[in-house]
Amino acid sequence: MEPQRVQAVAQASKAVKAAPLKFHDKSKPCVRHSSEKASVVKSPLPHTYVKESDIPDSYDIRNIGGLSYASLDRNQHIPQYCGSCWTQGTLSALSDRFNLARGGRFPEVELSSQVLVDCVTGSDSHGCEGGDPTAAYEWVYKNGIVDNSCSNYQAKDLSCTPEWTCRNCLPMKGCAAVPEGKFERYHISEHGQVKGEANMMAEIFARGPIGCGVCVTPEFEAYSGGVFNDTTGCKGIDHEISIAGWGVTQDGTKYWLLRNSWGEYWGEDGWARVIRGVDNLGIEDACDWAVPDLNATKFPTLW
Repeated sequence: MEPQRVQAVAQASKAVKAAPLKFHDKSKPCVRHSSEKASVVKSPLPHTYVKESDIPDSYDIRNIGGLSYASLDRNQHIPQYCGSCWTQGTLSALSDRFNLARGGRFPEVELSSQVLVDCVTGSDSHGCEGGDPTAAYEWVYKNGIVDNSCSNYQAKDLSCTPEWTCRNCLPMKGCAAVPEGKFERYHISEHGQVKGEANMMAEIFARGPIGCGVCVTPEFEAYSGGVFNDTTGCKGIDHEISIAGWGVTQDGTKYWLLRNSWGEYWGEDGWARVIRGVDNLGIEDACDWAVPDLNATKFPTLW
């Protein structure tokens, strides 16, 4: 390569690295928690039967007995900016729960957030303009949800049609909807809300990750590692993540282990640690859970 070309590439690389990354638009919250919370609770809640003494000091679904049950990390803004965090946090948690409930058996579950972007409607849900995580789980409870092999993420509002629920190719020209019955829908048996450190830990330990709302600050957007501690008092929830564990640092600082949907180049490979027990960023105030219904879902076998 010519010296001038090498210099130009190097300068371009420096410019890209120096450019600030934009993940969140405060003027367009990607999550709206409705005041009217729908829930379907059929079984005892974990905080009523899990003993505090049984909950470990640290828990991480990426390392349970040497195995990881975490589904793939997500980026809601690929291929373009889309305020779909309300689908990403909920389905990241639910995909992980399916993997946990099935003991990590094949196939790994990756549920389709695009279907929720397209199909969940109402006063609090507007696709890439944000939505309600509770409404997302309610829709899954009533309809079931397909996986990414049926409807891959497009980061834009499409139509809630058979062609976009499960299709055989992209782009749509010359493609067709996969007939109902030829693909699987993943079902849940119940869903609800949880808040507060102790109840959240019991829920996660007993049944798996949960989706939670947070208040995004400029410092959180620029987070690159360590235990995050917001000192501004931000509580206005405008983003959804999933919490998949917790821990304690060597100096005794308690933290939540959360997964974001801004790509692996954000935070600690797409994950973050946020101080636990003080409702930092409002993280302990608005969380949702759902329970996989393995009996209503058919899974493929190796032979």
